[in-house]
Amino acid sequence: MNVTEFQQWVKEYYESRGWSDLDIFIRIGFLAEETGEVARAIRSLEIGRDRPDEVGGSFEENKQELTEELGDVLGNLIVIANKYEIPLEDVFTSHKKKLSERYSNH
Repeated sequence: MNVTEFQQWVKEYYESRGWSDLDIFIRIGFLAEETGEVARAIRSLEIGRDRPDEVGGSFEENKQELTEELGDVLGNLIVIANKYEIPLEDVFTSHKKKLSERYSNH
């Protein structure tokens, strides 16, 4: 599946669940929450889980958790891009151009 197909799939799936109808500020809150879950997953991979109320996992289990949390972040980003009719390919191109121009002399 390429990025355009995935962006369309997210659009259709989130619409079918009613998730795309949420206020954009609620969506940003979800994005922040999911970003925190990415941080927690990375902590598990890098330094482990040592609180008694946390369950540790194998490296592969923790990596799978990170993969899933990155997907949740990506899903939220796509919903935001879709709201403003911004194709992810445009995001990729714009980001690459911005960084290339900013750091071309370094």
